[in-house]
Amino acid sequence: MIRPIKTIDAHAGGQTLRLVVEGFPRPRGRTLSQQWEWLRKHGTSLRSALVRPPRGHDDMTAAVLCESASPEAHAGILFMDGEGCPSTCGHGVISAATIAIERALFFTSQPDESGTRLVFETPAGIVRADARLAVHGETRRVDSVSTTNVPAFVHEASCPVRIGSRELRVDIAFGGAFYAIVDTEAAGIPLAPARLPDLRRLGRDICAAANATARPDHPADASIRGVAGAIFTGPPHDPEAHLRNVTVTSGGLVDVSPNASGTSAVMAILDAMGLLPEGQPFVHEGLSGSLVRGLVAGRTEVGDRAALITQVEGSAWITGEHTFFLDDEDPFREGINF
Repeated sequence: MIRPIKTIDAHAGGQTLRLVVEGFPRPRGRTLSQQWEWLRKHGTSLRSALVRPPRGHDDMTAAVLCESASPEAHAGILFMDGEGCPSTCGHGVISAATIAIERALFFTSQPDESGTRLVFETPAGIVRADARLAVHGETRRVDSVSTTNVPAFVHEASCPVRIGSRELRVDIAFGGAFYAIVDTEAAGIPLAPARLPDLRRLGRDICAAANATARPDHPADASIRGVAGAIFTGPPHDPEAHLRNVTVTSGGLVDVSPNASGTSAVMAILDAMGLLPEGQPFVHEGLSGSLVRGLVAGRTEVGDRAALITQVEGSAWITGEHTFFLDDEDPFREGINF
């Protein structure tokens, strides 16, 4: 048997999203949480086939649109990567909104509109994507997408984690997932592409150590727990940016984009330290050199924790439309896991 799966790929800041548009089984469940659980239990082989070689690569993300129980959402969205099914993905929302609008997947814009809003339900909560449209010849394209994220908050500041014989201090914050944020000077590894193997190893070790000593739980949703990634921050290269960063997930996957959801977590830390630019954008630079711009849109509480409502703006570009074939006789039908 040969199963065809059709996708549209896009990238935001150099990080790829592969959005499945046909051939993927419909996740089962009345709520998005139930569909997320179904995908984690039953979607492993298809997830691996889409994001691992020979059809993908280990650092990419895939997504599938699904039904939402929320009356305000246009659709639910579930993300997949080489490790599993993350609760949300900032660059993925920017890319998915761009694909959905430019390919009219479930939304038709009027010719005189200069922008439009899509609302996605993610396992982490509702994410709003406001797309700004621009005229390119005879067509309107998505120029940028501003996402209003789930509330971001600090879980623990200056948390000690032991890596081998030394101790590092990390700030743990939530921005759609929990991140351990560490200064590269303290880590002793510069933010340079040539040092990615070292950053990958250290990021994985930091996540493991943080989960062993301070494994966080979301106060409003017990299904979201544990540090999902380490964000290394350092001085920017771009004169417009305030910080440069790279994210390494707990399994060692690398995000070279500025990481929109991680940007929300970094903003929560900076705000708690009194270092967030008041009334001005916080500009975050990824290892790829791309930028996102974050703004504080409001303040709220999550449990007993002060939290920020952040807006993070970035751009995405469609890179291709593909039909992948999963052949039962192919020895690498489910991808290669090195």
